[in-house]
Amino acid sequence: MATKQTSSLARFMLAPSVILLFVWMIVPLAFTLWFSFQQYNPLNPIRDGFIGLANYKLFFSNPAFLWAILNTLLIVASVLLITIIGGILLALLLDQPMWGQGIVRILVISPFFVMPPVAALVWKNMLMHPGYGVFADIARFFGLQPIDWFANYPLFSIILIVAWQWLPFATLILLTSLQSLDGEQKEAAEMDGAGFVSRFIYLTLPHLSRAITVVVLIQTIFLLAVYAEILVTTNGGPGYASTNLPFLVYQKALLEFKIGQASAGGIIAVILANIVAFFAMRAVGKNLDK
Repeated sequence: MATKQTSSLARFMLAPSVILLFVWMIVPLAFTLWFSFQQYNPLNPIRDGFIGLANYKLFFSNPAFLWAILNTLLIVASVLLITIIGGILLALLLDQPMWGQGIVRILVISPFFVMPPVAALVWKNMLMHPGYGVFADIARFFGLQPIDWFANYPLFSIILIVAWQWLPFATLILLTSLQSLDGEQKEAAEMDGAGFVSRFIYLTLPHLSRAITVVVLIQTIFLLAVYAEILVTTNGGPGYASTNLPFLVYQKALLEFKIGQASAGGIIAVILANIVAFFAMRAVGKNLDK
């Protein structure tokens, strides 16, 4: 049991790292907040000055704002649904004894280590291209017209690419949790005559609840910041069909050079992320306390 002296020493030794981490996080956020109240354009610095909440009003009145919020939430919800359901199915499959099990697990997990821009380029040019992509070749093989995915279904295409990247992460977490399930419980359920579906609903799924909440929490935080896949594939279009909040901030900052509006959008994104994280943390806490 730690004494007061050792606890005080531990706090003293951790203090420099904590302070450095806090400064590293808070200084850029403070500058972003400050710029959100300024009229700042690097191409026209003469017009600099404090304008209060005008940037926030302009950002909220932007016709792309509602589209960006809706698309952001759709990406998060859709990818979570695909990765959790797909992750459970893959975890159940990989938990079964099979030949080359280690190689199969490595292949399933490997997409998670592909950088988002690279993954987006592969899907755009090798899989979903309407002229020479794999999907187009399959469609022509069956006598069908190839689909221009990024023109006709831009948001669905983004969701598919992001889900492909995050499915290995969910699978790995859920597989680890599945392997910690007590074998005696499964044997007892089998001896009682419980079928696969009953064992899954009443035994496996409750056991996976903690792992699922962890997947939801971690993925939600990162999915709120999806950006590279949109830039590489659809560039936010057609129109605002695939524009999310981070991409809208990018457009304001680096395309229109409206740093004040971009900073206001960044603060809004931070608030939205904290709201989502708060409810996700509450859900995780309830599950972990069970």
